[in-house]
Amino acid sequence: MIKSLLELQELYKDYSDVIGKINREVKKENLFTVIRGLYETDYRTPGHLLSAYIYGPSYLSFEYALSQHGLIPEKVSVYTNASFNKRKSKKYTNTFGIYTYRDIPKKAFPYGIKAHIVNGYSYFIATKEKALCDSLYIAPPQTSMKRLKILMFDDLRIDIDMFFELDVEELLFLCDKYKSKNIWLLKKIVLKEMIGNDNN
Repeated sequence: MIKSLLELQELYKDYSDVIGKINREVKKENLFTVIRGLYETDYRTPGHLLSAYIYGPSYLSFEYALSQHGLIPEKVSVYTNASFNKRKSKKYTNTFGIYTYRDIPKKAFPYGIKAHIVNGYSYFIATKEKALCDSLYIAPPQTSMKRLKILMFDDLRIDIDMFFELDVEELLFLCDKYKSKNIWLLKKIVLKEMIGNDNN
């Protein structure tokens, strides 16, 4: 279970050297440092359950979410997260894994996220559609729909059949939340090839 420094200070308040007690518990592997001031009591805790506690607000997205939804074939070992207004990427490494955090637009951030509670832990993960939009947002800008398809299906290895099964309404809704050449091209593909309307 996640424990903050304040919680541990209360737990060990009868010790004369509380910080020393915490450090001894870490050395004995009864506590595991997640980040400074935050500890986990169980080394078996799945890493994705900790991502929102490490740096936030954030949610699992990009390659990790694409993999979890089966949109890409690779198993992703890094817990890739979306954040906003942080201005620079962050990376954390601990007993439970490697965690990265990258900004997306504030306007897009609140949408397309699913909240889950597992054994008292809360974690958040992008929908298939949101994970795709986030991934395209941080990718190098493409110049045409053809180039964007190469990026999606060859470079990112998005499953083409699953792509055409994505929720069109959610994709179009999300596309309007980003200011990005890639997302603009994605919207054109959706309009032309998924609903047969190329008027926009």
